[in-house]
Amino acid sequence: MSTESILKAAREQSNPQLLADTIPYAKALGITFQQEENGLIGKLDFQQLLIGDIGVGSLHGGSVAALLESTAIFSLLWQVEDLALPRTLGFRVEHFRTGRPKITYASAIVTRHSPRVANVRATAWHEDPSDPIATGYANLLLAARS
Repeated sequence: MSTESILKAAREQSNPQLLADTIPYAKALGITFQQEENGLIGKLDFQQLLIGDIGVGSLHGGSVAALLESTAIFSLLWQVEDLALPRTLGFRVEHFRTGRPKITYASAIVTRHSPRVANVRATAWHEDPSDPIATGYANLLLAARS
């Protein structure tokens, strides 16, 4: 089954997890997605393997970045019809504070969308979206479905 057909089925069933389950990296980290009123919410369940500093018990910055980038890409795919899987041109993360060993959430907003490029801003938090732990900025190369 192609990515496009899986995305179509996921949209029809309002179940973004169908698509996430086909991405080995997201699956390995335990990143899941659910549809909310304001769009997709990415979720990274805490696992010991995600600890970056065992002395402090903080989440590895790379796991937070993976959640942010995945949420940015999945949100774009979820919002834009007729889009093939985009390629990352660049991704930048601003870490505001240390991620704690608990569930981490993320949401994303498409800030620019042209026929060839999209810019997406994703934000990660623990309990309160207004108290983010990091923000990521994705520059994505788009290709129309063939």
